[in-house]
Amino acid sequence: MDALAGLLEGPRARGAFLSCGLLTAPWSVRVEDGAPLKVVAVIRGNAWVSADSMAPRQLTVGDVAIFRGPQPYVVADDPASQPQIVVKPGQGLAAPDGESLCETMKLGLRQWGTDSCGETVLVSGTYESAGAVSSRLLRALPHVAIVGHGDLDARLLDMLVEEANKDLPAQTAVLDRLLDLLLIAALRAWFARDDAPAWYHAYSDPLIGKALRLLQDDPALPWTVVSLAETVGMSRAALARRFTDLVGEPPMTFLTEWRLSLAADLLAESDATLEAIARRVGYSSAFALSAAFKRHFGMSPRDHRQGNAATLSTSA
Repeated sequence: MDALAGLLEGPRARGAFLSCGLLTAPWSVRVEDGAPLKVVAVIRGNAWVSADSMAPRQLTVGDVAIFRGPQPYVVADDPASQPQIVVKPGQGLAAPDGESLCETMKLGLRQWGTDSCGETVLVSGTYESAGAVSSRLLRALPHVAIVGHGDLDARLLDMLVEEANKDLPAQTAVLDRLLDLLLIAALRAWFARDDAPAWYHAYSDPLIGKALRLLQDDPALPWTVVSLAETVGMSRAALARRFTDLVGEPPMTFLTEWRLSLAADLLAESDATLEAIARRVGYSSAFALSAAFKRHFGMSPRDHRQGNAATLSTSA
């Protein structure tokens, strides 16, 4: 498993909110939905994106922006335009004074905006939750990651827009998978850049890349630095030093975080007992996993599972 495959174990679209915005200047949308991940693509016209952590950036046709929440951001026709629309949790639309705009701005199936013939068309997909396995990649992303149209296959956007205008059986599943494909393509392009996080490029190192995959593919094995070094074919000292230099943390620290991230996903997505999950991710007992989990996440496995169950119940 590589880094992008690990990401897909997290924000896998399940009934993701997908919509097309049709807008004519002047317009400005402030997004305060708190979602962990959103993908926005320009289909027609152009747009400016801005956030507290970055200067305004312009998007043109075919460009894709990945927004990492929960911090708010603004998408507008011009950086100087004041927000007229606020996107709230649950993807509700409101005026800055709080007045609901959901009905007045609805234009059709999965369409909203200020003008049905809008000079700018944006398609956006919102991931309402993200699994813990993806936390490493999500932390590596800036608040806004922009991928130019030249780095993406335009057919993905064409298919997404075409399917967004249909209302057929299993349409939600089709849109979820297309949104996942767009996200994968955009992330692959963004992480391929020279200025991507150093640890990501560690996967291309013949020895450290092998060590990373061994830890990720078999986390239940009783790994030590010595056993990992022997399997890879390096000395213990050389592995520890090179792994830390390329990945940014020692091998056993990486393994602990990986095991706990897997455990968090299993707790959220399965009915397996804590004892079974502990054995699957490399802990000797439910007690050992529970203690490590609470240290790392600041909550017990039980609380984590109940919290995810409540979130799923609310969104259903």
